Amino acid sequence: MPEISIRGLEMPESPIRKLAPLAQAAKERGTKVYHLNIGQPDLPTPQCALDALKTIDRQVLEYSPSQGYLSYRQKLVGYYAKYGIDVTADDIIITSGGSEAVLFAFMSTLNPGDEIIIPEPAYANYMAFAVSAGATIRTIATTIEEGFALPRVERFEELINERTRAILICNPNNPTGYLYTRREMHQIRDLVKKYDLYLFSDEVYREYIYTGSPYISAMHLEGIEQNTILIDSVSKRYSECGIRIGALVTHNAQVRQAVMKFCQARLSPPLIGQIVAEASLDAPDEYYRDVYDEYVERRKCLIDGLNRIPGVYSPIPMGAFYTVAKLPVDDSERFCRWCLEEFDYEGETVMMAPAAGFYTTPGAGRNQVRIAYVLKKSDLERALVVLRKALEAYPGRVEED
Repeated sequence: MPEISIRGLEMPESPIRKLAPLAQAAKERGTKVYHLNIGQPDLPTPQCALDALKTIDRQVLEYSPSQGYLSYRQKLVGYYAKYGIDVTADDIIITSGGSEAVLFAFMSTLNPGDEIIIPEPAYANYMAFAVSAGATIRTIATTIEEGFALPRVERFEELINERTRAILICNPNNPTGYLYTRREMHQIRDLVKKYDLYLFSDEVYREYIYTGSPYISAMHLEGIEQNTILIDSVSKRYSECGIRIGALVTHNAQVRQAVMKFCQARLSPPLIGQIVAEASLDAPDEYYRDVYDEYVERRKCLIDGLNRIPGVYSPIPMGAFYTVAKLPVDDSERFCRWCLEEFDYEGETVMMAPAAGFYTTPGAGRNQVRIAYVLKKSDLERALVVLRKALEAYPGRVEED
């Protein structure tokens, strides 16, 4: 039988999705599963977007331009301006989700064997896209005890060598909810400038910042305008994960020209998705306020509840809608599987993402999980009860000294 490719063998499984068959089996047994594993918001998509979907009046559902519709890109210019990001429509390329933007950014700027420095824990699919591009991830550790703050600049410089081509950040961060400070962003800028690196900045959660600290976009950083590639998506800010519309934004014309070759090879981004995404930009301010306020309440509910469970610790996330929590267990993946395969409390259980899959360092995150607070408060409260009961019953519980 022919062999599978090296890329196919090296491609990591998604820590977010790989337990899905176990969750489905639990549901088939009649167990209710609280999905804390995936960043799929349950809040409604803007009505203006749903109306646009329902009123599509076309005789042909045609290809769109490979870089996306001009009308949508022009409208996005106004959206970014609200955040102090100064771009033109030509700086924006529409992609099939933020995931494709990351992949095309990697494929256009990295050669096989090139290295990317990424703070860990990190969104697991970054590793998958690096494998696709033949690049190598070099991680710089952040710790739950320090709230996942960036380490000193010297730690970065220890990793930089002749193969280093880029730094990648997610701000606000998935999976930790960390928000990079102005000092940290300037630290990254200085490194990018000193070593002439690319800076990939995934900023899909910019709407969800819960502190008085300012949102510092990579596009705000002076002196590295040609080095910076912004990754964006409508999935989370409009609850539109399924329409698969993202964006790659950069002032670097050479990068855009290279990215366009990959865009032409995949023909065009989704037509229907672009229609919906463009209409979403007309969402009233009230929509954003309501969604934001809801996440503030959910964050408080979840973090307070987690830290009241004996042996559990979660720092307070400052952005996005995730947290990484430490559990008193021997192995979080084993615990998550056990919750789905062997445990229920009054016919209910919880599904979480084992955090080890967000690290590349062997053994890191073994007693941690990523939890998404994308469920309504009553469901979060119930899920916390179920999690407490699961930890009490789990045979691999580890008591702290």
